[in-house]
Amino acid sequence: MDKIDQYKRMMRLLIAALEILLETICFAVIWFGIYNERMRHPFENKGNIMMVGFYAFYLLIFVYLYGGMKYAYFQKGQLILSQTLGTLIGNAVIYFQIIMVFGMFPFPTVWPIVIISVVDFLIIWLLNQISAPVFKKMFPPKKLLLICDLSAKENLIQKLSSRKDLYEIYKCVSSNEPLYRLKIEVQNCDAMMLYGLEEQKRNLLIKYCYERSIRIYVAPEITDILLRGADRVHSFDTPFLLLRNYGPSFEQRIVKRLMDILLSGILLLLTSPFMLLTALAIKLEDRGPALFKQERVTVNGRKFWIYKFRSMIVDAEKHGAQFSSKNDSRITKVGRFIRATRLDELPQLLNIIKGDMSIVGPRPERQQYIEEFCQETPEFIYRLKVKAGLTGYAQIYGKYNTTPLDKLKLDLMYIETYSLLLDIRLIFLTLKIMFMKESTEGVEDGQNHA
Repeated sequence: MDKIDQYKRMMRLLIAALEILLETICFAVIWFGIYNERMRHPFENKGNIMMVGFYAFYLLIFVYLYGGMKYAYFQKGQLILSQTLGTLIGNAVIYFQIIMVFGMFPFPTVWPIVIISVVDFLIIWLLNQISAPVFKKMFPPKKLLLICDLSAKENLIQKLSSRKDLYEIYKCVSSNEPLYRLKIEVQNCDAMMLYGLEEQKRNLLIKYCYERSIRIYVAPEITDILLRGADRVHSFDTPFLLLRNYGPSFEQRIVKRLMDILLSGILLLLTSPFMLLTALAIKLEDRGPALFKQERVTVNGRKFWIYKFRSMIVDAEKHGAQFSSKNDSRITKVGRFIRATRLDELPQLLNIIKGDMSIVGPRPERQQYIEEFCQETPEFIYRLKVKAGLTGYAQIYGKYNTTPLDKLKLDLMYIETYSLLLDIRLIFLTLKIMFMKESTEGVEDGQNHA
């Protein structure tokens, strides 16, 4: 194991522990000085320790959930966002716990929690301002050898160039080069990235690097992702992997449906005022209908009508279906706002209650686009193994303009590793991407897929 990476992980843990410690001290101050003093029957030592311990636990869970401990992995802005969201949710949860401890009368004041939330943000900002240059100096970008299909070279280099803090492209070599040449090249770099290699050559190169403890980044093939969900079979002394290939089990589907009904019902009640205001704003802008429906495809190819708030002009597709592009003139003023804030998606809660969709799953595509994508990537049909979703793995880890093949791979990662805990995690992470502009970017002009 690389000693430098050991030090990096240790530093991450230390800084994360310092952040949680400082924020916990802030909470302890308001708990002892304000909340506990105002209770009819104040807690004594064990009760006070319990409340402070709960708060530290909530911070640890939610900051970790949003990736707030990934120093030198996320960029500084994204790291601050992750830590801030985790802290705010932790503060909200502990406040509801304080309400339960107090009872409704007297109702505990919210201002101390608001104040420590501001102080927490200042702590987060200061620690990131200090740690970012330290990590940059101590752990420079990895010298990366890129071995790829040259047709994908420009796209990969563009993506890698957006993270110059992590990678420095040492050299780009064609995947068609002979194996002996690739083995020579890899000896002069810190890490290797593989994309589009012929299977046998890729396997031999991976073994070569594994033997020499050389770091490898591998773009998985579809079969690699399918194998991730396989069960280990030890019926005899030859190990096997079992692929059942039917998606979530019957029991998982029942639990998932119950969660969909419960959460979508609660969200529908909570967001109904925002839905009413959104509908009114759309109507006032151009007098057109507030809602529009469109035929989409869900599990097993079943078609349904998806509901959304209208964000484009009336008859936006009178000349045929087309993807939304950057600076699309068809998008209205209100439409740009509700797209950026995801308010246009709220009517799909009705689709979830009806059973057409789930809260988490692959985004539903139109039949026309599925047929087009399947001509290029026949495996695109695999996304229909599960019910379509309001949010999903590809929405969180991809972008609006992510290619169909990459969307397919992301969705298959979800399908093949499905669990209730994964659904819960993705629901929380959806809140984070609402603040990330790139997740809603339209396709480039001239790009015919999204």
